[in-house]
Amino acid sequence: MFDKINLNGHSSALKFWHQSGIYQVANSSQARKRARQSETRRRHNASQRSAMRTAIKRTASTIGTADYDQASSAYNAVVKILDKAVSHGIISKNKAARHKSRLNSQVKALQS
Repeated sequence: MFDKINLNGHSSALKFWHQSGIYQVANSSQARKRARQSETRRRHNASQRSAMRTAIKRTASTIGTADYDQASSAYNAVVKILDKAVSHGIISKNKAARHKSRLNSQVKALQS
């Protein structure tokens, strides 16, 4: 992900390799550390976001089976995941509330 290369005579320059291209990062040690930390956090947040989306899809598919008990337990599990994502700054509280509201209304429709 990070490589030391010779760039315009500056051997300490650091290049940041990303999917969409190469970005040159500043030469200071603080900037190099910040780039490493940012990349680590980006990967972790992407993983958490993906897990959250998977949990939402799993709950939606459980609701599709029309079994209230399973759907209710899946909903309770996804609420915990959404609340954790909000507290960690992965998503906004309004987005979590929107997902919870929509899923809850679908689960309640199964009850009757």
